[in-house]
Amino acid sequence: MENKTSKYFKYAIGEILLVVIGILIALQINTWNQNRLERIEEMAILKNIHDEFLQNKAALINVLRQNEGSFQAGIIIMELIGKNEDTLKTINTDSLIFKSVEFENFNPSENAISDLIQSGRLQVLRNKNVKDLIHQWSRIMKSAIDNFEGFDSKVEDDMVPYITKNYPFKDIDYYGPLNWKSKSVLKHDKLKIFQDIEYESLVDDTLYRLLTYLDDLKEAEIIIDKIIEETQYE
Repeated sequence: MENKTSKYFKYAIGEILLVVIGILIALQINTWNQNRLERIEEMAILKNIHDEFLQNKAALINVLRQNEGSFQAGIIIMELIGKNEDTLKTINTDSLIFKSVEFENFNPSENAISDLIQSGRLQVLRNKNVKDLIHQWSRIMKSAIDNFEGFDSKVEDDMVPYITKNYPFKDIDYYGPLNWKSKSVLKHDKLKIFQDIEYESLVDDTLYRLLTYLDDLKEAEIIIDKIIEETQYE
């Protein structure tokens, strides 16, 4: 009886060990499979982010080029303030003013990042640098939006009304999408704004706000380059 009991006990222990080993193997396989699926999901997310920010990079380059052109036109205007009429007549002030107020807002695509954050899948990303860059991107975009709104409001609320009263917009829009065949036939002394301290102050303030916005965009460009680099995929 003692011999039988001993054999049964050993057999029971053996069965238990087999069950435990089976469970551990199953858990290991499940963990491996889960990690594999998460890796596949992570690669898909990185690819989406990478492709999206390649598009954002191209869009940002165009916006920077447009707004830097607007900024340079404003700088030239500031240099012309106070110049005599003979000097001003040698300059195409119509085209210059058109360029100075022809700016563009940067509206990046953020579908990949928004879906990632809203779905709570941000933890799937194992690369801490990518997570940090996403947070940096959100911060700089909030700053850029706020600064653009301030800049845009300044132009629409102050600069445009001033120009409307003191300079023929038809002459300015001659170089814009309206593509007028002729300039204004109304009598006006449009060059007098270059002797007006109010116009000088408006241009100065507009340039300051635009420069702040441009600084945000340039920082955003650095972050975009880093995101593209960190999300490279085979």
